[in-house]
Amino acid sequence: MYPDLKKLFHRQMKQIDGLHAIIVTDREGVPVVKVSDDSAPELATRPSFLSTFGIATEQASKLGLSRNKNMICFYTNYQVVHLNKLPLIVTMIATSDANTGLILSLEQELDDALQELKMAVSGS
Repeated sequence: MYPDLKKLFHRQMKQIDGLHAIIVTDREGVPVVKVSDDSAPELATRPSFLSTFGIATEQASKLGLSRNKNMICFYTNYQVVHLNKLPLIVTMIATSDANTGLILSLEQELDDALQELKMAVSGS
């Protein structure tokens, strides 16, 4: 299961210019599967950073708008795209000028690939 996911993530990173990392975590930010290249900022791949989306999505759902599907954050040199696939969270880190629409288009392919992993995480 994991080697197949890593192959898929490597293939997706090659398809989109500027995509440097794809990380699947649980809601607390603990990495389950992580694929990155040397250009990915190290601080953005740490659990302390990755856990912020889980916290933010819980708070946002309290606004009465239901749960959010994704969150996109732009920084000076990078963009971070979080996909809400509870009990998993997918984080993709790319350059600030990478095509965000192409990154978001990976969601359907990721949904299919993460089904088995979701069952394993929710069962534990």
